[in-house]
Amino acid sequence: MSHRLAWPVVTLLLLLAINTAFNASFLHLEWRDGHLYGSLIDIVNRAAPLVLVSLGMTLVIATRGIDISVGAVVAIAAAVAAWMIGGSVASDVSRFPMPLAILAALAVALLCGLWNGLLVAKVGMQPIIATLILMVAGRGIAQLVADGQIITIYYKPFFFLGSGYLLGLPFSLFIVTAVFVLLYLAITRTALGLFIQAVGINPTAARVAGIQSRRLVVGAYAFCGLCAGVAGLLISSNVKSADGNNAGQLLELDAILAVTLGGTALTGGRFSLVGSVIGALIIQTLTYAIYSLGVPPEINLVVKAVVVFVVMLLQSPEFRSEVRSLVQRPAHEGGRA
Repeated sequence: MSHRLAWPVVTLLLLLAINTAFNASFLHLEWRDGHLYGSLIDIVNRAAPLVLVSLGMTLVIATRGIDISVGAVVAIAAAVAAWMIGGSVASDVSRFPMPLAILAALAVALLCGLWNGLLVAKVGMQPIIATLILMVAGRGIAQLVADGQIITIYYKPFFFLGSGYLLGLPFSLFIVTAVFVLLYLAITRTALGLFIQAVGINPTAARVAGIQSRRLVVGAYAFCGLCAGVAGLLISSNVKSADGNNAGQLLELDAILAVTLGGTALTGGRFSLVGSVIGALIIQTLTYAIYSLGVPPEINLVVKAVVVFVVMLLQSPEFRSEVRSLVQRPAHEGGRA
């Protein structure tokens, strides 16, 4: 299997098979109350925020960067939206119009991404250090916005973003699809994809060739922040609250894992949007399997780490060639004997 998406696809299918083996109704879908119900629908709906963050992270990693602040940006966007909508028990009242609250949350997330991008591209900080600043400060900002409290949201129209249905499918799926399609078209139908690859492979050579590499890097971080903002809206809408301390916790690690599982090289240049989506689905399906099989919570992260480790080994050409040489060596020795 030489295609770089082969092992991620096989891993996803294997996880689906394991879930089906232990839960006969895992693949069962039923139409109830005007929309589809089932485990697969639940996995897709819960994977939506991770897919969005992974798409943004893909562009950042493709330009030789990394963004470990996306979890904090999720918390900031959720807190801004929740504060503007308000925590009033009256479900038909919002402090500000909901479209304005959504735009404000996305604008703040975009500014966070721009801040990271400017620190990396203009100031020259190492990406992990530049984004570590916002990772640490972002939680504090989110808690300041929420006044140190968990803001419970009662405004029912806001719930539609994360838990509503359209044409029988989760509305979050339509949001993810729209973002993916727009990004995919921008990557494949314009020179943007080639520019990102060039910057990731050799930023200096790309700059000499006339590519505005610094602007491209800033744009990648800004887009990543925007994706995190949309994910924050979906998460807060789904749980009907905003928790500045816990919203998006460890989401940055899952996003990095999803991107690398999908075949994007951490050294930059080589990336795959489809692979990142598959990687996010692998992580969410694995999480579902861990909980449904009754694995103790204290070893959940260990199980996830082992699976990711094995998949990454299988994706490594060097590891596969080494295994192949070890397998072929006894055969050659036997032939000589």
